[in-house]
Amino acid sequence: MASLSDYLPYAFALVIAIPFLVLLRQFVYTYISLKEKEMKFFGIKESMDLRFQAFERMTLFLERMKPSNLVGKFDKNLSPHEFIFLAEKNIQEEFEYNASLQIYISKANWLNIVNNKDKIIRLLHSTYENLKSNANLQDFKTVFLMNYMNEGDYFSGTIDELKREMLLLENI
Repeated sequence: MASLSDYLPYAFALVIAIPFLVLLRQFVYTYISLKEKEMKFFGIKESMDLRFQAFERMTLFLERMKPSNLVGKFDKNLSPHEFIFLAEKNIQEEFEYNASLQIYISKANWLNIVNNKDKIIRLLHSTYENLKSNANLQDFKTVFLMNYMNEGDYFSGTIDELKREMLLLENI
């Protein structure tokens, strides 16, 4: 039978190993906890970056829809109805391309964007209907711009609201 002195080296190794294992466990637990916090932080940061990109893209969309930018966009040799067709098609395509961004923007701002899109399309059509059928494109564009200015610059108001919402997000 083995004596107690035979087990003494094992007991000594165990006494040294237990604090080491406890410290190792604590280190691993702390490391995993910090990694989880880091991943959560970068997940939030990535989400915020996506939201800021959404605001940028929707602001660009609104800027492109402004009549002052629309009137110079297409060939000057078009007839007014061709200009309307191309402008409306361009607006609809860009809107559909950006429609997924509504998940990053408040409901009120998204409704403003949709309303602006609808208003500008209605303004294109109503301007054409109110002009004489023999009006050229330059006359149409002039009347279109004047009608927009008479209604007020609703695009700038929506862009300002997007900026406010973005600033609120930055301060969170």
